[in-house]
This record gives sequence, C-alpha cells and structure tokens, in this order.
Amino acid sequence: MKNKELKKLAYELRQDTVDIIMAGGGGHIGGDMSIMEILVELYFDQMNISPENQNDSDRDLFVLSKGHSVEAYYSVLAKKGFFPLQEVKDQFSKFGSPYIGHPNNKLPGIEMNSGSLGHGLPVCVGMAMAGKRDGRDYRVYTVMGDGELAEGSIWEAAMAAHQYHLDNLCAVIDRNHLQISGNTEDVMGHENLHDRFASFGWHVIDVSDGNDIDALQKAFIEAKNTKNQPTVIIANTIKGKGSPVMENKASWHHHVPSQEEYATIMADLKKREEAV
Repeated sequence: MKNKELKKLAYELRQDTVDIIMAGGGGHIGGDMSIMEILVELYFDQMNISPENQNDSDRDLFVLSKGHSVEAYYSVLAKKGFFPLQEVKDQFSKFGSPYIGHPNNKLPGIEMNSGSLGHGLPVCVGMAMAGKRDGRDYRVYTVMGDGELAEGSIWEAAMAAHQYHLDNLCAVIDRNHLQISGNTEDVMGHENLHDRFASFGWHVIDVSDGNDIDALQKAFIEAKNTKNQPTVIIANTIKGKGSPVMENKASWHHHVPSQEEYATIMADLKKREEAV
C-alpha cells in the first residue's frame, strides 16, 4: 500500500474499532486510537505476516504487550484477513467467545496471550534469541504502553536484549503520556526515555508524531538497518487520536461512548479519513 492509503486505512480501522467497543459494551478506546498507525504500518507495510504464512517458521512475530488495546488489534487482524470483522463485532466480550478483552492466541494471527503488563518485551527477547540461535531471518516486534514501563520486567528484558545483541528485535513505546490513573509523569515519571534506553545499550529512535505514517515508516526502516543492538521507537502519540471528544483525556482510557458521543466520534473519524 502507498502511504496515503495507509493513512486512510488507519481512520477506517478506527471506525471499526469503535464499532467493536460499542457492540461489546467495553474497551480501552483511548489506547486503541493512539496505536492505530503503529499497527497499520507494521501489518500492512513492514512485517512478513499474513494468513497464508502464519505457520511459517520465518514469519515475523508480533506481541501486543499493552494487550488492553486489543480492539484496535482485532480490527487490524480482521482487515488483514485472519478472521471476519463481523464475527468480532458479533462476539466481542460475549460469554464463551474467543474474542475476549485481551489478545487470545487461540485466534489466528495472535502469537501470545497478553495483557499482564510487562510481559511482552521479555517474551519477545526470548523469541528474538531463538531466531538468532536457529539462524532465522524473522524480526520480532512489540508495542508497549508508557505506563507499562513502571514494570521491572521491562528493564530486565532491556538488559538481556543488549547483552545478546538482538538486532532482530524492535520495541515500540506508545508514548501518549496518559494511563488509567492520569498523567504518566505524575504516576511514575519516565524523565528522558531516550537516554534511559540508550543507557541500557539500545538504539533509540524518537518519533515526534507517533501517529504519522511517514515518520513511522522511516523509523522502522532505520530499525531494520541497525546492527548489533536492539531498537526502541519512542512514538509520541495522542491518546484518543481522531476526535476532540477523546483526545488527550485520561478518562477515555476505558470508556464506552454514549450514542451522542458515538455519532460525533464517527463523524470526526470519517471526516479525517476523507481529508487524507
């Protein structure tokens, strides 16, 4: 896809995501909106993964460490062809459904159950180490929340990734500065994340607009060309990206829109899709 198509797709899939949340009566809508361009760029431009090669030992691997943003993940996987979108809408958060509120690896295209924060990066370190030892060419990607970085397991994994020179590993931080309790810097400040990860031996790429497909594309290409060390992309995103109703509001971390809010949000998203 061309970048313009990817940009439009991100807003199309935001609309699908809101519909999933409305149908299921719950969801982490703010973070869904902030990571959408990251997921779209990965799945439709960067990663070697599709329904046709999902069992191939050389496929790229992805773990959504911030698993509570699963509604965005479902919309992307459905668009990619792993399962029908309507099935997700009909079954999301229903009793006995595989489409639960966090990634479920019994569904096609999902490598790992996630949602217990701090687990994604350590598991991806193991995946990347296995790829190195087996002589595989696949790359490993994970998306973490900035609030998630308070977990100590993240920093143990960061040390290990540097120790074993995992240049096949790329982590993305959804740096939207908000979590369920409020501003991340008030809850557990990160100070200078660039310097912090650099001190752990990582190649660090700052993306000032983490919802910009062009900038993300350049960052992922740079990560692929980085040798002998892992890469982290700090994507400065907007929580609730796509509608002023939601943007930069911690109260939209987990929120189901009212019918009035739904109508406004969908109109805003459609307008931005058409404006690309």
